[in-house]
Amino acid sequence: MPVIQITISQGRTVEQKRELIKVLTGETARIMKTQEEKIRVLIYEVSKENWGNGGLIGVDMV
Repeated sequence: MPVIQITISQGRTVEQKRELIKVLTGETARIMKTQEEKIRVLIYEVSKENWGNGGLIGVDMV
């Protein structure tokens, strides 16, 4: 059973996550030649104060 894990910063809507899960599931099923029901998608949300990029913490980035 394929398991897709995604880590994103907080702030996405339920609708955005719903669409992401739907598209990833459909495309993974097509590529892997398996049933959509066998695919799991896990979304991990990280608050902006708990990640950084280019030496800056997320809350300080514009």
